[in-house]
Amino acid sequence: QVQLVESGGGLVQAGGSLRLSCAASGSIFSINTMGWYRQAPGKQRELVATLSSGGSTNYADSVKGRFTISRDNAKITVYLQMNSLQPEDTAVYYCNAEITGLDYWGKGTLVTVSL
Repeated sequence: QVQLVESGGGLVQAGGSLRLSCAASGSIFSINTMGWYRQAPGKQRELVATLSSGGSTNYADSVKGRFTISRDNAKITVYLQMNSLQPEDTAVYYCNAEITGLDYWGKGTLVTVSL
C-alpha cells in the first residue's frame, strides 16, 4: 500500500504564494517521477509539474516561471512552490507518484485564488 498525502492548499489573493507538500508513505521501494496535477471546476485534470528521480523537470506552459517543483528524497516528499498566483490557478491540486511502474494519486488539496 502506498499513500500520498497533500497539504498546503488554501485561499490566497492574486499575486500571493502558496507551498504545497506531498508526503509518500507505505511500501515504497523505488519512486521514479513525482509531480502535481490540477483540476479546475468543469475542466479535465492537467499536468502542472513533474520531477523525475534524475532531476528532470517538466512544467505546464501556464506555470513556467511562477511555480517550482522540488523533492526531498529522504523524506519522500515533493513540494510545489507557487508564486504570483492568479485566479485561473484555482483548482484541486493532486500529487502523483510513479512507483515501480504504477501510478498513485493523493486525494487532492484545494487552492483558491481570489481577486
